[in-house]
Amino acid sequence: MTGVPADPSAALDRLTALHPKIIDLSLDRVWRLLAALGNPQDRLPPVVHVAGTNGKGSTVATLRACLEAAGKTVHVYTSPHLVRFNERIRLAGQIISDSALVALLEEVEAANGGQPITFFEVTTCAALLAFSRTPADVVLLETGLGGRLDATNVVTRPAATVLTSISLDHQQYLGDTLTSVATEKAEIMRPGVPCIAAAHPAEAAAVVEAAAARIGALLLREGRDFSADAGGAGVLSFRAGETHLTLPRSRLPGDHQIQNAGLALAVLTLVPALNVPEQALRQGLPAVDWPARLQHLTHGPLVSALPAGWDLWLDGGHNPDAGVRLAAYLQQQTEARPLDLVVGMIDTKDEAGFLRPLLPLVQRVRTVPVLSSAAGRPPQAVAETARGLGAGDVLPCDSVEAAVTALVAGQTAPRRIMICGSLYLAGDVLAENG
Repeated sequence: MTGVPADPSAALDRLTALHPKIIDLSLDRVWRLLAALGNPQDRLPPVVHVAGTNGKGSTVATLRACLEAAGKTVHVYTSPHLVRFNERIRLAGQIISDSALVALLEEVEAANGGQPITFFEVTTCAALLAFSRTPADVVLLETGLGGRLDATNVVTRPAATVLTSISLDHQQYLGDTLTSVATEKAEIMRPGVPCIAAAHPAEAAAVVEAAAARIGALLLREGRDFSADAGGAGVLSFRAGETHLTLPRSRLPGDHQIQNAGLALAVLTLVPALNVPEQALRQGLPAVDWPARLQHLTHGPLVSALPAGWDLWLDGGHNPDAGVRLAAYLQQQTEARPLDLVVGMIDTKDEAGFLRPLLPLVQRVRTVPVLSSAAGRPPQAVAETARGLGAGDVLPCDSVEAAVTALVAGQTAPRRIMICGSLYLAGDVLAENG
C-alpha cells in the first residue's frame, strides 16, 4: 500500500525462521545462495576483510573515517547491530534505508527458496548483493565470529586482510585454546595478499605465522613491520619501515584503541591499493565514531536522572580480554569520584572472566537483564557470580533505569557509573536513552 513506511522486521523474522535444525559446519549454504544470486562476491570493489576477537569494529570504524576523509566511497558490513539491523549494512557511506533493506531481503529470501540457512549467512549474502550493485571504492567486511567458516569468508581475493587481537570468546564454536581460536581466524588470509596482524600472544602468533607461510600470505606484524604508540597527550606515533608519522589520537578512548588505530594505519599506508594521504589520516582519526565503546553518555533520560557532577559511561565489552582492557582504562583515570558498575551478560560469555579484573575498581555492582537477547542471564545469576568473586555491595535490578535509580538513591557526592557486559545490553541502553 502506498504511503506505508517500509518495515524490515517482517522479512528479518521470516529469515530467522529458516535457521537449520542441524548446523553442518561448512559454507555450503552460503555458496548455494550466492550462486542463486549470481555470485555477487565476485563483483565487489577492493575488500578489506577483518577478523579477530576484540577490536574488529573499532578498526573498521577507523578505516572508514580515514578513507572517507580521503574522499573515498566506502561500503561497510559489521555485526551485531546495536539498535536497528540497518546499522550492519552501510552503502556508499550511508546506513541502508528501510525501503532498500526490505527490497533486498525479499529478493534474497526469494532466491533462497525457503531452504535452511542461518540468519547471519542469509544477511551476509544480502549485504554482498547490495555492495555488488552500488559503486564504491572500498568494502570493509567484518567477520561475525571465527573466520574459516564465517559467512564472510567467500571473498577469494581481498585487497588486504586484518587480524585484530586474539583471545578466548565463542568457545563453543572456536574451541577453548588460543591455538584453536587463532586457527579459525587465520583462515581469512589469502595467497599473495597482505595480512595486517596485531601483536598476538605467543601461542596465537605461532599459529598465524604458520598459516601465513602455508597459505602464502604477506604477513605484516605489529611490532616487527609496524608499530603504534602513544606519543604524548592526544598524540599517536606510527612507524612502518621508513615511514614515521605523528598523528592525533583516535577519538575512541582507551589505550587499546592505539593498537586498533595502528592496524588501520598499517592497512592505509602499507597496502598500495588503499594508500591514503597523510592529511586524510589527520582528519580521519579524530572523527572516528563507534558507539558503545567507552562511550560517555551526555544526554537522554538516564543522564537526566543523575545528580550534578555524575558521569554515565557505556561499553559493550563482554569477554575476559575486554574486561582487562576496560579495567586498564578505568585504572588510568585520576578522578577521585567513586565508580559503580551496572552489568548484564548473555549465557554464552565467561562472566567471571569479564568481571574479575573490574571488581577491585568498583564500590557497588548492580546487575540487570539483557532484554534484547533470549540468551540474557538472569540478574540474580550474574549477582551471584560477582559475590563469588568477592564483591560486597551487589544488588540484582529489573532494568538499567532501576539500577541507576538505586545507585543514585541517598548519595550526595558525585560518582561515576559504567554500564557494561554485552553489546545487546548496550543496544538496549542506546535505544531507551534516545
